[in-house]
Amino acid sequence: MRQRVAIARALANDPSVLLLDEPFGALDMQTRGVMQELLLDIWQKSPKTIIMVTHDIDEAIFLADRVAIMSARPGKIKEILDVKDGIPRPRNYHVKTSQSFIEYKERATDIIREESMKLLKLS
Repeated sequence: MRQRVAIARALANDPSVLLLDEPFGALDMQTRGVMQELLLDIWQKSPKTIIMVTHDIDEAIFLADRVAIMSARPGKIKEILDVKDGIPRPRNYHVKTSQSFIEYKERATDIIREESMKLLKLS
């Protein structure tokens, strides 16, 4: 419920850009999924630019048109996955089992793993 209130509060001033930093990080998996769908619904009814920080690969691919993957250190954009062509809108939770979704997830996981391995070699 707090996340719903926080999103409503952020939208109250009708900003053209909405910045969300791990908005669903503290939620259990089921509630997180419902909140993701709620955010998609809000966005589809009132298209805004939403910049969202998340460590959840599935969440990023499900919600975004573009996913920017950061390098380890220093934090720079390593690669941008343009998912809007491979996973068209409107989206619902079934898309998470599609071949396109799985391919984007594999690509993102490979990039992040490569960055993690670099960090381990530096330690």
